[in-house]
Amino acid sequence: MPVLDRLANALGRNDEAPNVALAESLAASGDEAGIAELAGAIGSAPQAVRNDAIKALYELGERRPELLAPHWQALFAALKSRNNRMVWGALTAIDTITAERSADIAARLPEILEAAAGRSAIARDKTVSILVKLAEAGHQARTLPILLDTLRTAPDNQLPSYAEAVGPLIGRDNIEEFRAILETRLRGMEQKSKRVRIEKVLRRLPR
Repeated sequence: MPVLDRLANALGRNDEAPNVALAESLAASGDEAGIAELAGAIGSAPQAVRNDAIKALYELGERRPELLAPHWQALFAALKSRNNRMVWGALTAIDTITAERSADIAARLPEILEAAAGRSAIARDKTVSILVKLAEAGHQARTLPILLDTLRTAPDNQLPSYAEAVGPLIGRDNIEEFRAILETRLRGMEQKSKRVRIEKVLRRLPR
């Protein structure tokens, strides 16, 4: 059966189970032609098909990023969609392959930042994850300033997880800036559980 016929919308389903099952099947089989068909669909198919296809693709990326990585350019094309579901789905998929294609993704970082600006919490979370993975892959000089700026403005409910992700990347050159940002944010943070998490990040920093 063609892969598009196995998506939820083709089966008359309103849940994501068929899309996840398709991703699992493709991960097990390594069906390159089927994966290419899915990647092509996110740029040309009707919206319902695109929504299901991007779900299957990022679920595939979670399981076998090396199979999705060759289609990274199709994911970037999806960032230009006006459909929020497609944008955060594409960011989720890109996040899964960042370690595989770090140089290509770093070169097109402005497109990621533009796509995520003003979008959903999921889009922000995935963008921070991409930036952290790029830093881990050797692109710290480019990504750490962006991450530090993100910590200055992130909503309180997202700040602890972002601080926890960025903390291990901090070195001698930026430790004081990192500390100052978190201490400033703490002064305006009311929820105790979030304060405790940020204080823990601060305690781990060398003095």
